[in-house]
Parts: sequence; C-alpha cells; structure tokens
Amino acid sequence: MGAEQSIEVRAAGGDRAAFTALMTATKADLYRFVRRYVGDEAEAHDVLQEAYASAWLAMRRYDPARPFDVWLRSIALNKCRDWSRRRAVRHVVRGIMGLDAPEATAVGDDAPSPEARLDHQHKAEALQRALSDLPDTLKAPLLLATLEERSHAEIASILHITPKAVETRIARARKKLAEVLAWSPREGA
Repeated sequence: MGAEQSIEVRAAGGDRAAFTALMTATKADLYRFVRRYVGDEAEAHDVLQEAYASAWLAMRRYDPARPFDVWLRSIALNKCRDWSRRRAVRHVVRGIMGLDAPEATAVGDDAPSPEARLDHQHKAEALQRALSDLPDTLKAPLLLATLEERSHAEIASILHITPKAVETRIARARKKLAEVLAWSPREGA
C-alpha cells in the first residue's frame, strides 16, 4: 500500500481518530434511518450508540474493499432488529402495546388551524405506528429506499438478498401500509 491510506483502512487498523471521522461523516444519515426504524428519539440514540460500539469492536474485521456505509448500515439494521425483539419481549411481559413516548409532532407556525395541526399529528402517529408494525423483512427495505434513497442493488447488498426480493418487499410494504392507513400506495409511502 502507498503512504496515503484511506480513512477506512486506517480505522480498520485501529486508528480511533479515523473511526471518529467516519462516525462524524455517517452519523446524521444513520440516525435518520434508525430513528425512523425504531420510532422513538431517545431509543434511536441508544440504538445508534450500540451500532457504533459494535462497529468499533468489529472494525478490524471490516473489509475496506466493501463500502463502509453499507457495512455500517448492516450493523445498524441488526441493532434495530435487536431493539425490535427486545420491544416485543417487553410487550409480552407488560401485556401492552404502545408507543408511549411522545412523537415529535412539531408543525410549522403556518399551519392553517389547530384542527389541521391535530389531523397532521394523527396521520404522522398513524404512519409511525404502521411502520413500527411492519415486519422487519418489509420495514428495512422500505426505509432504505424511501428514507435513504438507496438503489435496489445497494439495499440488496445491505440486506443480503436479491434486488428482485428488495423490489417485492418494498411493494408488499407499501401495500400493507396502504391497507392499514387506507391511503393509496403513492400517498401513504
């Protein structure tokens, strides 16, 4: 290798400063993905921290030939799935299902009326509940495509499935959301 190593290679070699730079470069996008997946701001921060901690611990096994963001997204997705399993266990133990954490429902001051703001809040909450209730196999590809604007090939690489499976799962997720929310697939997803 030449004198100039990529930041990923330096991080894979144990360089904390390089890993910190990678975290800084990826944090905003990764947080948006995790936040949308788990539906709770505080929980999303915890899951994000778990993802970065796991990435640091696995960094020496990272293959710099593979895109770092794809590798990191796979780790974050696994942490989101772990969170979902823990949530399901809590649900069974408590006997309740709920998103008891308040949603971020801020609507701009130019909202036409309190009724319109309330309607928007209810729709946002319904969408978040519907997204949370989607099976992981449908939720992950939908969020990666719509929120992250990733191609089917990138999503396939992250999820270790075929691009055709990505396409099918996104279509199923949109259909399920449309059924739950009684919106057309173009409006609701």
